[in-house]
Amino acid sequence: MASPRDRMVASAAVLIRERGAHSTAISDVLEHSGAPRGSAYHYFPGGRTQLLCEAVDFASDHVAAQIGSAATGLEVLDAIVAGFRRQLTKTGFRAGCPVVAVAVEAGDPLKDENVVVLERAGAAFVRWTDLITQQLVDDGTAEDRAQELAVFLTAAIEGAVVMARATRDVGPLDSTHRELRSLLQAERGSVRDER
Repeated sequence: MASPRDRMVASAAVLIRERGAHSTAISDVLEHSGAPRGSAYHYFPGGRTQLLCEAVDFASDHVAAQIGSAATGLEVLDAIVAGFRRQLTKTGFRAGCPVVAVAVEAGDPLKDENVVVLERAGAAFVRWTDLITQQLVDDGTAEDRAQELAVFLTAAIEGAVVMARATRDVGPLDSTHRELRSLLQAERGSVRDER
């Protein structure tokens, strides 16, 4: 069974992906997680900023696990898209990516608390693209090309999720998935041809 602290971090990630960072208050996290009132400041002495950072880390770990469990770049793509598709349809298009929400809503990047949150979101994206890059390299793609593909794949999927939420339609995600899949398949074919 998860501790109150772990439940609060998971709840923060869920609420941020559905409501955004600005609309997620510590009181909402307490209610959603069922944690006792006084626990927020006990577990998160850094306040809301610490909770946002840990929610980003939670989301980062979740996606990294999806990437790590895949055997090929195509499986990575399919797993990530399937996860977002399931999440979007299950929540009536309320749920997006909490890392995107935090990055977009961090506010003035010169304020200390925002710098910390933006750095954490940036670290999540770098982690994911590094993991995808490594998977593509393992598939036989040259490292420079794999890095470019990993960044493109991440940016395209995140953008498609935003469009799907706004239009309340999985069409943007599905068409992005098809195009990225074709791109990765073509890349795999060219790698095989070079051997």
